[in-house]
Amino acid sequence: MSAPLTGSSKLPGIGTTIFTTMTALAREANAVNLSQGFPDFDPHPSLTKAIADAAMQGPHHYAPMEGLLSLRELWAERMYSLYAAKLHPESEIKVTAGATQAIFTAVMAVVKPGDEVILFSPAYDCYEPAVILAGGRAVHCELSPPYFKPDWTEVGKLINPRTRMIIINNPHNPTATVWSADDMMQLEELVKKSDILILSDEVYDKIVFDGLEHFSVLSFPLLAERSYCVFSFGKTYHTTGWKTGMVCAPSQLMKEFRKVHQFNVFSVNILSQIAFASVLKSGEADQDLAQFFARKRDYFASGLQGSRWNILPSSGTYFMLAGFQKISDEKDTDFALRMIKEAGVAAIPVSVFYHNHTDHSLIRFCFGKKEETLNRAIERLMKWK
Repeated sequence: MSAPLTGSSKLPGIGTTIFTTMTALAREANAVNLSQGFPDFDPHPSLTKAIADAAMQGPHHYAPMEGLLSLRELWAERMYSLYAAKLHPESEIKVTAGATQAIFTAVMAVVKPGDEVILFSPAYDCYEPAVILAGGRAVHCELSPPYFKPDWTEVGKLINPRTRMIIINNPHNPTATVWSADDMMQLEELVKKSDILILSDEVYDKIVFDGLEHFSVLSFPLLAERSYCVFSFGKTYHTTGWKTGMVCAPSQLMKEFRKVHQFNVFSVNILSQIAFASVLKSGEADQDLAQFFARKRDYFASGLQGSRWNILPSSGTYFMLAGFQKISDEKDTDFALRMIKEAGVAAIPVSVFYHNHTDHSLIRFCFGKKEETLNRAIERLMKWK
């Protein structure tokens, strides 16, 4: 018998994540899983060979706390090539155990009890719990379909002397939208005369479609000097299970990050770091992700043509929102559960990403899957409705 929990929960309103829940239900129902955001295909052969070679040759012990210097140096070159950002690999770049750990560590490093953190809702579900655990208060700016663009006047009204941080996610999960240069400049204008920090989740930075451009905070000097910028090797190289990410920040912010990182992770899987350094150096695994995933997006969307699904624009990430207003007037959570049981397809109801569970009758599909997986999902959805 386990000991009873004494005192109140630190996260009283939070249970198991929707991703874990829907994936478990998909397994139980033998459903096609388009819910959790992970590819069901293998990474580039050069990457699997690199990690296999590393496993045979070693080393097999702790990596440096900051990450392998060779990997950080290559990442600095990549950031300069992509965003003209001049980052010192020893003091301004750090390897993390995935992007979620980087986000959590950044929040814990700088948010204090009583601080406020502005989030854009719908939001990836790790942001608010990190703020709560740090003793802060999440303040939500709601985004609305079909374009989910920030209203910067409204954002400005949320800023006050207690505002410590603004968390942004571009390209945006779950809405598949991409911010413009004007969005970044308006954010810059809002914070330039303040001490507000930015946490920029840019894990889908290489997955942007239709000729659009990803604008990183690293390309805007007034934002870069106050930002933690987070990236994910897992999203870029189809290796979500390797849990390897990267964070870039000015040296003073990184100093605070390091204080927390050394106690919640310390160091990151050394074999994955060796492998990623190898492929960054060779460029072998740097396929054109934008075209690769755009083809999957278009394939999935075309497969649902002629149905009653309302497909919303997908400008980035490997997600697509679809409205079911012409199919049912159910709550999106009820609809998603019924879709698993009856259609055999799992997806995420978008209301779970909203702080107040706003229901726009939208479902999020992940199209980052094999063609045969998408075919099975399309066939089942078209037969069902």
